Amino acid sequence: MISVVVPVHNEERSVALLLDELGSALDGIGRPWEAVFVDDGSTDGTFSALTRLHDAADNVRIVRLRRNFGKAAALQAGFEEARGDVVVTIDGDLQDDPAEIPRLLAKLDEGFDLVSGWKAKRRDPLSRRIPSRIFNSVSGRMSGLRLHDLNCGLKAYRAEVLHGLRLYGELHRFVPVLAHYRGFRVAEVPVNHRPREHGRSRYGMERYVRGFLDLLTVTFMGRYRHRPLHLFGGLGLVLSLLGGVVLVYLAALKLAGQAIGHRPLLTLGVLLVVVGIQLLSLGLLSELITSHHEEQAGDKRAVGQHVDEILR
Repeated sequence: MISVVVPVHNEERSVALLLDELGSALDGIGRPWEAVFVDDGSTDGTFSALTRLHDAADNVRIVRLRRNFGKAAALQAGFEEARGDVVVTIDGDLQDDPAEIPRLLAKLDEGFDLVSGWKAKRRDPLSRRIPSRIFNSVSGRMSGLRLHDLNCGLKAYRAEVLHGLRLYGELHRFVPVLAHYRGFRVAEVPVNHRPREHGRSRYGMERYVRGFLDLLTVTFMGRYRHRPLHLFGGLGLVLSLLGGVVLVYLAALKLAGQAIGHRPLLTLGVLLVVVGIQLLSLGLLSELITSHHEEQAGDKRAVGQHVDEILR
């Protein structure tokens, strides 16, 4: 089964049109499918429109959130209700073209675990395209996963990619990065992007700021979750070595008979050494915590979550 998860917020005029387009795209592929609409605290008639769709079609399911929690929470609620072995996400504003879904599914069949859409010709104002391009470039460099468009809402996943995934904040943007860090195969497919005809965009610059902060979280958790000493210890060693060089230089000046007590460089050298030792200590404590957690989780499960295939 294919589960299509659709987060919506004040999209009363779009949901029926979107369901019709989903039917046109998926009815002919020979696989059962369902649409899971998640009403993220809409204040217009979106829920009433969804209720009518639910009453008219057997493959429509609805999740209603108590208030507007954001797209990440809406997707999380949809993932928990999805019953398919393949999950597709698509925005409810009709800018993503449902006709592209079979192409994403075909890419999955090539052996990939997650396929992300790429709005190669984006139908948005320049004020949104430029920040998005910068954001994607920075995200690719920091995360190590080079995708053209992390922000595209049209994606296809194998269900196992979503197992154990917890989305909050702006983390919905970084599901491909999280999947990449967990060893899943990620691909990208150019998709058609359409101009917005109904409703209004709720994306602003503040979302890019929050997204950048979440990128730091994702990058740290992905690269250093199981080896925090590599980060904190590395920084600590660099700072301690710099501080040591400064203090050795000042010690040589002192032996030569020069006064060093009034030099700001002395304060800097001591500060570098102290901060470096603190970072090393923080890294060691983090390693102890991580080791204790892995022991509680069990060695077999900790290794098994990374296994892709076993031939017997």
